[in-house]
Amino acid sequence: MRYTRQLEKLVEQLSRVMTLLDVAEFTALNWDTVKDIVKRRLRRDYGRIDLKGVRYLSIDEIYVGKRRGYYTLVMDIESGRILWVSQGRGKAGLRGFWPRLRRSRVRIRAVAMDMSGAYWAAVVEALGGVAVVFDKFHIIQLMNQRLDDLRRELVREAEGSMKMVIKGTRYLLLTRAANLEEEQLPKLERALKLNEPLSQAWYLKEELSLLWEQSSAAKMDHFLTQWCEQANATGVRQLQQMAKTLQVHRRGILNWWQYPINNGRMEGTNNKIKTVNRQAYGYRDEEFFILKLLGLHESRYTLTG
Repeated sequence: MRYTRQLEKLVEQLSRVMTLLDVAEFTALNWDTVKDIVKRRLRRDYGRIDLKGVRYLSIDEIYVGKRRGYYTLVMDIESGRILWVSQGRGKAGLRGFWPRLRRSRVRIRAVAMDMSGAYWAAVVEALGGVAVVFDKFHIIQLMNQRLDDLRRELVREAEGSMKMVIKGTRYLLLTRAANLEEEQLPKLERALKLNEPLSQAWYLKEELSLLWEQSSAAKMDHFLTQWCEQANATGVRQLQQMAKTLQVHRRGILNWWQYPINNGRMEGTNNKIKTVNRQAYGYRDEEFFILKLLGLHESRYTLTG
């Protein structure tokens, strides 16, 4: 199909704020024609990602449905740009990224990730002495999972009125006390007062968030040691498991003091990817899908619908 350069530019501009279907309807063009125009522009802009100046990386995986499965993403934390997208996860998902990184000759200072052993091993193997920083939000999330596992166990074991006191407290337990409404506190306090293991786990959950608020590296180290000792002393299985996990990942947790980075921008991008995936009617073209993700930081879906 023939079209003017002016129309092509219009399609390229609209694609940054509209879905392909919306652009096709607005311009009266065929969907495939719009896709070809956008793909050509994305290939021109993101067919080869410039890694110059990159210092801090964020690595994560995202599940985009049964048909596509998992993808590994690498992001430049400072700019928010996705630098690498590959189907698969773990070491295999990063295999093609390392040669490109070496050719760019950039000096990576630190890498943020969750506590995935596969990504951790891959980074240590490929980047040697680069600091790994385990994402604090994933650590808090894991603590919440341990607390919720304890709550479910206690509900199963409880009888009569005790079961009713514990049941329905999930939101209250997992939400930070500072974010709860005043009228919600009595129910939480009653559940904690009547169940010592639940009370111990909740208070330790609240304390753990203070780890990243310590005023020095030495105090952060000391705080982590004390927290693990308290968790082990409770005798609560879930808390002991959490303490063991923190000890295994201790170096990467404490590296945060020198490199205060996290996967926050990556999590925001993952939410965008889920939106793109829902809107991605007809994205059977793997190259096009990856190019869309590489250019995601430029997209603002404000005119869709």
